[in-house]
Amino acid sequence: MVHVRQLDPSASPLDYFGYEARRLREAAGMTLEQLGKVIYCTGSLIGQVETAAKVPSRAFAEALDAAFMTDGFFSRLLGLVLRSQLPNWFQPYADMEAKASFISTYQCQLVYGLLQTPAYAAALLAVDEPDKVEEMVAARMERQRILEKKQPPAVWVILDESVLFRMVGDREVMRTQLARLVSFRDNPWVNIQVLPFSVGAHSGMMGSFTLLRFDDDPDIHYSEGYDQGHMTANPDVIRERSVGYARLQAGALSVKDSADLIARVMEERYGDRATDDDVA
Repeated sequence: MVHVRQLDPSASPLDYFGYEARRLREAAGMTLEQLGKVIYCTGSLIGQVETAAKVPSRAFAEALDAAFMTDGFFSRLLGLVLRSQLPNWFQPYADMEAKASFISTYQCQLVYGLLQTPAYAAALLAVDEPDKVEEMVAARMERQRILEKKQPPAVWVILDESVLFRMVGDREVMRTQLARLVSFRDNPWVNIQVLPFSVGAHSGMMGSFTLLRFDDDPDIHYSEGYDQGHMTANPDVIRERSVGYARLQAGALSVKDSADLIARVMEERYGDRATDDDVA
């Protein structure tokens, strides 16, 4: 007799998801293979989700809702499942980011997480977490859903020009990533500026940081160290960093000129006619 791993639904959102999926399947009198035929996947995949061995996708959750007529239960639960895949130290920030009405960030090395493509995110995450890339990319893409809300936050991103030239993944990954940045050119809620090399020394040289503003709560400043993030609502820090951010904005290219620069780098450095020397 095959031993089936029993889950504790209170252990984690992922365990709860798997527990409920199995409970409803068994209540319906269906085998793994029978359910697989209904939701167009393998019984093996369903078994992995039911034993919390694999993180489900949004399409999987929506398919379960349709199969069991659960009125969006699994789709709603998926948000908690994916949030739980984020590093523990990062989860408090992700919670606050999702509630912010205005996000302003300066990034000195990488594209901001809310604007990353799946391939760019995967190339980054594979460096330190090669065994968890799939679920961590899914969690990062879940964060980006705040940009699709009926009333999304206003997002202002300043990227150091070096971000455009730092190869993450391969040439195609970078081309697709820069194309995504250019796609925000006419988006009223997402503004991207590039801080050019010509600025020289500036107020962001100590590292990347983000300011979150809320409708009814104090502003928050967030910065990351090597192994953890730091959030504070200290008014002195907020004031100092807000002034610093304003200086960065003043030195950055306009939104239009930034989009033009990104598009130019995309074609000249990562386009079909680029040579290996261009990306060395």
